[in-house]
Amino acid sequence: MSNKDYLKDISEIKHLMNKSSRFISLSGLSGILAGVYALIGAAIAYYIVANSVRGYLILDGNVFKICAAILIMVAVLSIGTGIFLTTKKAKKNGEKIWDNSSKRLVVNFLIPLIVGGLYILIILNQERYGHTAALMLIFYGLALINASKYSIGDIRYLGFTQIILGLICALMPSYGFWFWVIGFGFMHIIYGSIMHFKYDR
Repeated sequence: MSNKDYLKDISEIKHLMNKSSRFISLSGLSGILAGVYALIGAAIAYYIVANSVRGYLILDGNVFKICAAILIMVAVLSIGTGIFLTTKKAKKNGEKIWDNSSKRLVVNFLIPLIVGGLYILIILNQERYGHTAALMLIFYGLALINASKYSIGDIRYLGFTQIILGLICALMPSYGFWFWVIGFGFMHIIYGSIMHFKYDR
């Protein structure tokens, strides 16, 4: 066999090993849509808060409950769209949607996310609102980096970006809403676009 044949065989073996250990059917389009959902949700929440009597949020107020419902709706739409498009892509590529690699991906993604969510609920209950956006960005970034070991490695760059935004946001908590918009809105659209043209096409 020639050197060219050896290199081809090594490349194929590496590709097969990568497919068996990583879930690579994540859809870039789902990232774009998640960013769009976040921007729409943020715009609605901003309008509601700006036109409320107080003009700001308190934990036991109706405006807070509406904004929390909007946040949950954004999350549900993003997750639902992600599952639908990822499943569609996996079937197209002849891959299983729920195998060991996808299970590891989900578990490693959820651990930092659940811990972060519980911590945010604790500080909200203590009426410490200032760093909520920063913590959301930081824990989400940690979840992405943790999950990147079992998926497309480029995800970790989005994770690093979210963490950096979260740390800057912690220094400027009064701008938390806008950092949230940048992190969950614009960065998702940018990242999703890159992934779509790099992998989906």
